[in-house]
Amino acid sequence: MKLFPALEKRYCKEQLSAKEAQRMAEFIAFGPVVFQTARIMLKWGILDMLRDSENGMTIGEVADKAGISVYASKCLLEAALCIGIVLVDSDTDRFKISKTGWFLINDPATRVNLDFNHDVNYRGWYYLDEALKEGKPAGLKTLGDWPTIYEGLSSLPEQVQDSWFGFDHFYSDHSFDEALEIVFGSHPKTLLDVGGNTGRWALRCVDYDNDVRVTILDLPQQIGLMQANVAGKEGADRIDGLGVNLLDERCEMPSGRRFDAIWMSQFLDCFSEEQIVSILRRAANVMDGDSRLYIMETLWDRQRFEAAALCLTLTSLYFTAMANGNSKMYHSEDMERLVKEAGLEIEKIHDGLGQGHSILVCRKA
Repeated sequence: MKLFPALEKRYCKEQLSAKEAQRMAEFIAFGPVVFQTARIMLKWGILDMLRDSENGMTIGEVADKAGISVYASKCLLEAALCIGIVLVDSDTDRFKISKTGWFLINDPATRVNLDFNHDVNYRGWYYLDEALKEGKPAGLKTLGDWPTIYEGLSSLPEQVQDSWFGFDHFYSDHSFDEALEIVFGSHPKTLLDVGGNTGRWALRCVDYDNDVRVTILDLPQQIGLMQANVAGKEGADRIDGLGVNLLDERCEMPSGRRFDAIWMSQFLDCFSEEQIVSILRRAANVMDGDSRLYIMETLWDRQRFEAAALCLTLTSLYFTAMANGNSKMYHSEDMERLVKEAGLEIEKIHDGLGQGHSILVCRKA
């Protein structure tokens, strides 16, 4: 298994002493409580209070300002101390925020991930073992009765929907500026956006190039959300929608039409390997020698930072438990193999976009 240098250094050799490893094992054993402690410290504004205090705060001061009992304040602060998000002055018993606590407040990715895991996934994690064994999203029943989460997105409670789209959009949106330069370097006039979701990428495309026409291919429910989202916005008249379920192998890409560019952003990670090959083969059917397929994914082995690889490999288990039961965040070697099986070849790979995306530029073999 090949890894980028930063990850190889971290993952190929033991990094911890025996005492450190034992502490980490206990940290894992109490993981759900660690998560909820940190979330409540954020939700109730306690971390903000400690950050903004000049000399730290006592247990009683936190209780008064947060409007909670001294008992609740003491339980939270003592737990927060041991998990490393606050520090204490042993002489004055005054608590202050730690570097980890500061990142919980200020790192946008951390906040997005925390909301996503609490609102979308938390109850579903209980069924992860069942999902792994059956290849079905066993945890999805905690949100609703759908085969996959995608059919249910438009029906999710508002808070859950906000956290899901917040997670999805955060990672893709930070890559769009660089991605537009790559895709429009070849000046495409027709672009097929497969899995276009709410139309955010399509809107960026028609704003970037006044001549391009975009067709979004997605589930019928998503096309409805997309049309509502783009309505009345500049360039919306150059955005078309086509509702299909690509899990049905009888559903082809738009027949009788050729596209200069085909765009798949954070899309293929929603499918199993067999499904990916099927989708890519159908994409190849609407390409010619001048067409290019652009696959933008967060490939976990091509990350510059260990924290990113951690988030991505754990996100794979969201796909297992909640999304569809059979997809994941892929290693680049797996994605390259699937592209070749579909009759395509990779022309170039662009790494390091936004929050750690890569773009695979593909052509017909």
